[in-house]
Amino acid sequence: MFFYLTELADLFSPLRLFQYITFRTLGAAATAFILSLIFGPALIRRMRRINFGEQAEDERIASLDKRMKVGTPTMGGLLIILSASVSTLIWADPTNLYVVLTLATFCLMGMVGFADDYLKIKRRNGLSVKLKFGLQLAWAAVVFAVLWAVPEMQERARQLMVPFIKHPVLDLGLVGGFLFLVVVLVGASNAVNLTDGLDGLAIGCSNSAALAYLFLTYVAGNYIFADYLQIPFVKGSGELAVFCGTLLGSGLGFLWYNCHPAKIFMGDTGSLALGGAIAMLAILIKQELVLVIVGGVFVTEAMSVLVQSFYFKYTRRRYGTGRRVFRCAPLHHHFEFLEKERALEEGRTPELVETRIVTRFWILSIIFALIGVATLKIR
Repeated sequence: MFFYLTELADLFSPLRLFQYITFRTLGAAATAFILSLIFGPALIRRMRRINFGEQAEDERIASLDKRMKVGTPTMGGLLIILSASVSTLIWADPTNLYVVLTLATFCLMGMVGFADDYLKIKRRNGLSVKLKFGLQLAWAAVVFAVLWAVPEMQERARQLMVPFIKHPVLDLGLVGGFLFLVVVLVGASNAVNLTDGLDGLAIGCSNSAALAYLFLTYVAGNYIFADYLQIPFVKGSGELAVFCGTLLGSGLGFLWYNCHPAKIFMGDTGSLALGGAIAMLAILIKQELVLVIVGGVFVTEAMSVLVQSFYFKYTRRRYGTGRRVFRCAPLHHHFEFLEKERALEEGRTPELVETRIVTRFWILSIIFALIGVATLKIR
């Protein structure tokens, strides 16, 4: 909406500010943050009133005594989606195809998560893995069809870019390009979902990734910077920086209520939406593999689950009894168990380590984000 104020710049020169992506990005971040603070308390009260909260303990971590989390409102991702979407529509160019695709992915992945959260609350069982994957796969097919229909987007959809290398290393073709997009989109959304287990953990790490891609999208959309850094120039993608600003602002606003002890959880509604949006940013500017670095915490958490599951099944087939690599997966719960065991061995009361673990994971996410951005210079 504000984007079109530049057309009146001849009548009132200060309106030229709205043509600058940097100005609109800051405005979008501030707007999303303020909207989150305004609507947060009302959403929390509403969720409590209709009993949309955690219904039971997670059996995997029952011994960690997280009973206080039962009953805490979930589906807090609605707050993130609402504030970020409204702010995007206010500050970004609504006709920009990159913004439309990313915002649509953000909302539709959130809808899948909402359905999963709703069924968990009402029926104690969420969407089946097959149905959830099927819905994500269907949207990935829609996104790929749009990319393939636009000649310049089709060319990029076929390319595989690798960090530290200036030029595409491989032409993936139709099938390869689609499969690669599915892996990135579905993998990222579910990796963020797996990370969402401690107060403030997933949203804090998502903020680091959003900030990194704010910089990456701005550079990719600026011909001078892209040429200097020898990365793919994607005309019009700089507008995605405005969307990244809304992600960061809404994420900080949500963290206001999600920090320990959390007043609300994001649920699958928020985690799938955030993961899908960040994945789309990476796909559209051809920095998909950089996402492995920027989202290092998400990748580590997801890998811990895969390793745990594979090793347990392997040892059960081979030895008759399943064995585990970690005390519990995802990895953040492993560290919680280790602290409790260490405290019992030393004869002391376990400290409240949740905040410490979350803070250290935030630090790691910032480091990973900085390394990811630094790859632009090493070509």
